[in-house]
Order: sequence, then C-alpha cells, then structure tokens
Amino acid sequence: MKESIKIFSQDLKSSFKDLLPIIVVVAFFQTFIIQTIPDNLISIVIGLTIVAVGLALFIRGLELGIFPIGENLAIDFAKKGSVFWLLLFAFTIGFATTVAEPALIAIADKAAVISGGLVDAFWLRMTVAFSVGFAISLGTLRILLGHPIQYYIITGYILVVLVTFFAPKEIIGLAYDSGGVTTSTVTVPLVAALGIGLASSIKGRNPVIDGFGLIAFASLTPMIFVQVYGIVVYNFFDVSVLPIVNETVEIVKVAVEIHTFSIVDMFLELLSVIKDIAPILIVIFFFQYIIIKKSVPHLSKIIVGISMVILGLYAFIVGLDMGLFPIGESIANDLTSQDNNLLIYLFGFMIGFSTTMAEPALLAIAIKVQDISEGMIQQNMLRIVVALGVAIGISLGAYRLVEGDPIHYYIIAGYSLVIILTYFAPKHIIPIAYDTGGVTTSTVTVPLVAALGIGLATNIDGRNPLIDGFGLIAFASLFPMITVMGYGIHAEYKKKQLEKVGR
Repeated sequence: MKESIKIFSQDLKSSFKDLLPIIVVVAFFQTFIIQTIPDNLISIVIGLTIVAVGLALFIRGLELGIFPIGENLAIDFAKKGSVFWLLLFAFTIGFATTVAEPALIAIADKAAVISGGLVDAFWLRMTVAFSVGFAISLGTLRILLGHPIQYYIITGYILVVLVTFFAPKEIIGLAYDSGGVTTSTVTVPLVAALGIGLASSIKGRNPVIDGFGLIAFASLTPMIFVQVYGIVVYNFFDVSVLPIVNETVEIVKVAVEIHTFSIVDMFLELLSVIKDIAPILIVIFFFQYIIIKKSVPHLSKIIVGISMVILGLYAFIVGLDMGLFPIGESIANDLTSQDNNLLIYLFGFMIGFSTTMAEPALLAIAIKVQDISEGMIQQNMLRIVVALGVAIGISLGAYRLVEGDPIHYYIIAGYSLVIILTYFAPKHIIPIAYDTGGVTTSTVTVPLVAALGIGLATNIDGRNPLIDGFGLIAFASLFPMITVMGYGIHAEYKKKQLEKVGR
C-alpha cells in the first residue's frame, strides 16, 4: 500500500509539472495582455488541481490495464496464426473507438451546424470511423508483411494531395482536421500496445521500427475518405441550402457557447466517459474470450487499471471544463477583438506548446517509446520536440487564417517536407514521427484549438467559419512529424560526430 501511494505521489508531482506551462501561458496573457482577473479564479484553480489528479490516475491505469491487455492480445493473435481474425479485430477496434470519440463528435456537430445541415454529423462520423478501422487493419497487415512504413504513408500523402484538387473548398479544412481528432486518449495507448506486441512476437520484426505507425495510418486515411465524402455531398446534393457567410458567422456565434458547470454535468460526464470506453472493452473481451478462447491474465489487476483510466479521464475532463476551457475560450475571443495579429500568433504558439506537454495520449506514447527504445529516446525530450512542432503549426495555421490563404497550399508544402525528411531520417525515428502527428491532437488540444480557429474565422471580416475556421488541428498534426524527424536527423549527426572524435 505504501509503495502504491509513493508511486501515485510521484505521478501526481509529474502531472502538476506537466500542467505548469499551461498555467504560465494563461496567467501571462490574462495578466499582461488582457489585463483582467478572471471572475471564476477559484473554480479555475480547483479545476486544474482535478486535471492533475486525473492525469496521475490515467497514467497509472495505462500501466496496469491498457498496455498489458493490448500487448497480450497481440501476442495471442500472433500465436493463433489467423490473419483474418487479427485484421477483423484491428478494424473493429478502430471503428468502435472512433465512432464514440468525443473530439470527433464535437467537430462533426460543429460542421453540421456551420454547413446548414449539408454535412451530416452522423454520416461524417461513420465515414471517419470506417476510415480508421480500415487504417488500423492496413497498418496491422503492414506489420505482418514487414513492409517499410514510409512507402504506405508517402503513398497516402500523395492521395490526400490529389483528392484535394477535386474536393470542394468547404470540406478541405474539415477533412484535414478529421485526421487529427480520430486518435483518442484511450485508443492511442491500446493501438500502440497492439502494434508493439505484434512486432515483438513476430520473428524478424523490430518493435521500434515495426511496432509504431498504426496511429499514423489512423490519422491519414480520414483525410482521404472525408474529402471523397465531400465530393459526393457537394456534387449530388442541393448546395443551395448552404448559409451565406454572414449567416454562417451568426450561426457560429450562437453555437460556440461557454458551458456552465454543475453536479448534473459531472454525473453526465462520468456516464459519457464510460460510454466512450465501453465499445473498446466490449471488443477486447469479445475477441479475448470468444475468438482466442483464453482468459485474461491478471484480470483483477487489469480491471483496476481500466477503472483508474476511466476515473482519471473523468477527473481530467471535469477539471478542464472547470478550469481551462472557459478561460482559454475567453482569451481567444479577447485576442481576436484586439488589433494586433502578433498577439494571436504568440498565443497560438504558447498554448500549442503548453497543451501538448499536458496531452495524455502523447505522454502515453512517449513512455512507451522510451521503454521500447531502452532509453535511447527520452520521453521528456520527445514531448518537448513534439510540443514545439504543434506550437509552430498552430501559430502558422493562425497566420494562414488571418491572411485568408487557401489551406491546401500550406498542407501540401508541409507534406512535401515530411516526404523529403523521411529519406534522411534514421529508420527508427520515422514510425515514431508519423505517430506523433496523431497523438498531439486529443483531449486537451482539440477543443482549445477548435475554439481559437472558429473564433478567429467568426470575428475577422471576410472569413467563412466553414472554409477558414477548420484546419488548425491539421497544422497541429503535421508539424510534429517535421520536428521529430528533424530531431532524429540532428541526433544521428551528433552521434556520428562523437564516433569520429572517439576514434
């Protein structure tokens, strides 16, 4: 018991450390730029404390429950030797977790409102969920075949770019964003564990090179599928129902509201977290007991771990609702009303860096990367490099929005740079870099970034929230791949320089 309390205390200390950048950014902008004290200061402090407790519970739950069950399933499937059941499991886990993803539901609902109902929220979610199921199964097949990941990913990026030239401009930003909101806080650790477990159990596979990459597939395919969905909708349905720009702005102003906090909301949030995780658990235990026909090892420990994940996520979300989201949205709105675009870019950079450092999905992947690479890649350094990429991405995305430039020129240039860097980056860093594009936009980052993008597009004359408001999440997903591969190239160069000196 004492050991458990000691471990949790260390996790709690780390959680407060992770949240410190967010607190500093918010305090700086509130004090020196906005120059007002928030009315709900006590609520904010309590909320951030709850977030720290939630993060600590979540991380401990991953170690006890999600990581072990994912790796055990992968090993059991490899032993069973049935490619069909393994690929079906991969598809099912991808589809089931995505269709209930809160970030996707939020983005789909906003898209439906802003498009005047032309983009249907349900069918958009089904399209994205199907694409993620397809992606996870394709990524799993790639591990089984032992193919280098870059061939698949580069082909995918080329397809994204090609489809973009045929897609309606109203769907492009939304499609790019959909690739960033599919990988949830629970899906990421489970999918990562599945890939690493599978690569570890197949002879000739390297867990670092072959085990990572499934998340990258899940971030890529929605961009293709959603653009195709947009081509169908905008070419075969009546686009006259679309609201004009001024009407769209008014719709968004009504739709984007700051939610009040209540005990009823807390209870509903707990039910929502359980509902989001339930499909994952149903899929896991169905395949474990019905297909593999084997009991779960250390079941009581796994149940405790899963319970801690649920409670941790619940506390995390409640804390965000109380402490971070209201003040984040109010700062974003205040900045758009000031006649200083540099402040918007600075806020985008700083909030991008600070929220990414506290992102649970990234933390989970970073822990796994450090473990699998035997300390060669330090989790703190990886998180800093990824956070820097997100910060650059959001600030550049905010600049694009303010200037009113078409998003696809930026994204195409970014993907071209990713492809070029892929040929120079060390083999072990490529799958990890691709995966970081999907884990950066999750529980913390998506709502704040979405609020900033739609807030800017709503308050800047001549901008359409449907065309210009989406896309920041895509920037936040793209640039970490560039910074992580850049870090890998630099680290490899330094290593070779040291080897030369040592000779």
